Amino acid sequence: MFKQLSEKIAFRLGKTTPLAHSVDIHSHLIPAIDDGVKSLDSSVDIIRQLQALGFKKIITTPHIMSHRFPNTKEIILKGYHRLQKELKKQEINIELEVAAEYYYDEYFLELIKKNEIMSFGEKYVLFELSYTVKPFVLEQSVAKLIALGYKPVLAHPERYNYFSSEKHYRSLKEMGLAFQINAISTQGFYGPRVKKAVEKIIDLGLVDFIGSDIHSQKYFESFARALQSKSYAKLFKKNSIKNNYL
Repeated sequence: MFKQLSEKIAFRLGKTTPLAHSVDIHSHLIPAIDDGVKSLDSSVDIIRQLQALGFKKIITTPHIMSHRFPNTKEIILKGYHRLQKELKKQEINIELEVAAEYYYDEYFLELIKKNEIMSFGEKYVLFELSYTVKPFVLEQSVAKLIALGYKPVLAHPERYNYFSSEKHYRSLKEMGLAFQINAISTQGFYGPRVKKAVEKIIDLGLVDFIGSDIHSQKYFESFARALQSKSYAKLFKKNSIKNNYL
């Protein structure tokens, strides 16, 4: 069945080459918990398709955003165990882990102070910023995370309007931030400005992780196309990608 699914996806999306990475670190596949997948069936279907593309491991990362998605570790783990149970029931043998995508706000800063952070791998912490308002005390917060033994990862740096130059990006890296770009950004999924920004980050060799940021089937389709693009090949020529070490 998986072979047939893989061939179907390959034919539909023009898949011709094997993946250069087999671990995804950013997605929204816990059903009905944020703005990601809405049902258990949808989650399972997308995971099947990711497996058919060649993914061996998925680290899914629900939003923790106090003003919109006030998730807690307990809420996230409940949804994760429900999804794990369904994957086992359907005999889908893929490694699934869970962490979170934190929104940089007062609540996140409070969790840092309490040392109550959901991480993945060797204590990597994924977080995002406002798309329009430049963050406050970012350098101090990053320093605090590092002092606690965490490795902060900035989600999709290409999407922030106020960071656009090489100077901006290198300043963020000097703070100690790892960069996780969204593969779908290279396909113009978020528009031409973001596409231009992600190509600049790739060319500068500043990418540490690649993420799918899958929320729905529409995201999956764009992600699958991105994996066959020239930008994807360039990522591995110009950057040291760490996904497969997780």
